[in-house]
Amino acid sequence: MDRTTRTARTNDRYSRTRTGGSSAGTAGSGRGGYRSAPAGRSRTGGGYGRRPAAIQGEFALPVSVTPPLPAVEAFADLEMPTQLLASLATQGVTVPFPIQGATLPNSLAGRDVLGRGRTGSGKTLAFGLALLARTAGKRAEPRQPLALVLVPTRELAQQVTDALTPYARSLRLRMATVVGGMSIGRQAHMLRGGAEVVVATPGRLKDLIERRDCVLDQVEITVLDEADQMADMGFMPQVTELLDQVRPGGQRMLFSATLDRNVDLLVRRYLNDPVVHSVDPSAGAVTTMEHHVLHVHGADKHATTTEIAARDGRVIMFLDTKHAVDKLTDHLLSSGVRAAALHGGKSQPQRTRTLEQFKTGHVTVLVATNVAARGIHVDNLDLVVNVDPPSDHKDYLHRGGRTARAGESGSVVTLVTPNQRRDMSRLMNAAGITPQTTQVRAGDAELNRITGAQAPTGVPVVIAAPVTERPRRGGSASRGRRRPAQARRGTGAPQQAAPARRAA
Repeated sequence: MDRTTRTARTNDRYSRTRTGGSSAGTAGSGRGGYRSAPAGRSRTGGGYGRRPAAIQGEFALPVSVTPPLPAVEAFADLEMPTQLLASLATQGVTVPFPIQGATLPNSLAGRDVLGRGRTGSGKTLAFGLALLARTAGKRAEPRQPLALVLVPTRELAQQVTDALTPYARSLRLRMATVVGGMSIGRQAHMLRGGAEVVVATPGRLKDLIERRDCVLDQVEITVLDEADQMADMGFMPQVTELLDQVRPGGQRMLFSATLDRNVDLLVRRYLNDPVVHSVDPSAGAVTTMEHHVLHVHGADKHATTTEIAARDGRVIMFLDTKHAVDKLTDHLLSSGVRAAALHGGKSQPQRTRTLEQFKTGHVTVLVATNVAARGIHVDNLDLVVNVDPPSDHKDYLHRGGRTARAGESGSVVTLVTPNQRRDMSRLMNAAGITPQTTQVRAGDAELNRITGAQAPTGVPVVIAAPVTERPRRGGSASRGRRRPAQARRGTGAPQQAAPARRAA
C-alpha cells in the first residue's frame, strides 16, 4: 500500500469513527467534519501546512490540518473495554494525566500520535491503554506479535511491562519483554508460545528476528518510546529496519520527553497525519521541581557528596563513569551509607535486584551513570544529585525526571566546581531553567536546608550483593528459577510482573 492510499484510508477511518456516534467524535461536530490531507501529497513531500505553536522553532514537522478529537477528563469518558476500565479503577487510576486525556481519544480511533511529555507525565498509559484496547479480543499466532513497543533501555522496557501488565491481564492479552542481558532462549520460548504485545529493545529484537523466532508482519500498532534517546544511542538504523518490517498501514505512536531533529526522520518517514501533543513547552522543566546549583570547592566536593548521601530518605546520585560510580559506592558503604551501584557494567539480573533494593528502601542511595536517567520510577524520591554535571541539557532533564513525578515535588541538585560554572550556565540556558545558586561547604546549614545533608555514622555497612551470575553464555534459565520474582519478570511473563503505579 503506498503512502497516499494509506492517508486516504486512514482519514476515511477517522470520519467513520466520528460519524459513528461516539462521544468523543460528536463533541467536535461544530467543525464540519474532519479535513483530509491534500490529495496526492506524500508525508515526506514538504508538510501538510501549519505546525502547532508548541512545536514551532524546535524542528520542522509535517503535521496534518486534520483536527484532533477533544480531550477527555475521565477514563470513563473513553470507549474502552469494560474490563480495562474496571482494571483502571482497581488500580486507583480514574483521572487521566494531561497527555493521556489529550491523546487517548485519537489513538483509540486509530490515529498516529506524536506526543511530547516530560518523564513522569504519564506517557506509558497514554500509548499503552490505546494499544491494549485496540488489540483486545485478538489472538497472536506463534512468533507473530500484534503490537510492538520499542524502547532504548532494559530498565525502561521493564517499567513499561510492569505498568501495562495488570491491564493486559484483564484483557487476557499476553506480553513478552525482549531485552539484552537476559536469556535469549527464554525470550524465544515466550514468542514461540504466542504473545500479542512485545516490549523490546531494538538490538535484542533484531537478534530474535534473525533467529526466526519473531516476525513483525502482523504488527498493527507500533510505539516508539523515548525515540530521541534511541537516536542518541545510535539505534536509528536498527529502529528503521524494524519499522520497515511491521504491517503497512498500521498505527504508529511516537512518545518522548524531548523532541529534536534527530527524531525528524522517524516522524517524516513513519507517521501519517499525526495528532501532535506537547504537555509542556519546556519539555522537562517541572513546576513541582526545584533546581539548585551548589558551588563547591574541588577539595570539599567529596565530603559534601558524602553528607548529602547520608540524609534521611532516598536519593539518586549521577556520575559520569562506571569507575567513579563504583569508587563512590565503596566510600559511602564504608562511611555508613546504604548505597548501591548501577551502571552498564552490571548484568541485567544484578541491575534488576539493585533497583528492587532501592525501591523497597533496603538501599537508600543509588549511585548511577546515565543508565538510570530514563526508565526508572521510584515513589517518594524527592532528590536527585548530579555529582558530575551532565554535558547535555537533555541528560539533565532526564536525570532530574527521576523526581517530581506524577505531580509530586522534588529537587535536583548539581555540584559545580569553579571551572565548571560557565558550562553549567550554558546548559541551564539550553534547558530553559533558572536554578537557585548557592555557595556551600560540608557541614553548612545551607547544605542541610537544601538537601537534608548530615554527617554519616562512620559505621561501615554491608548490602547483600545482587545475585552472582555464572558467565552469560550458560545457566540463565536456572538462575531465573532460583529468583522468580526478578528473573521471570525479565522474560515479560504477565503473571510475574509487579503491579502498575499511577505514575506509569
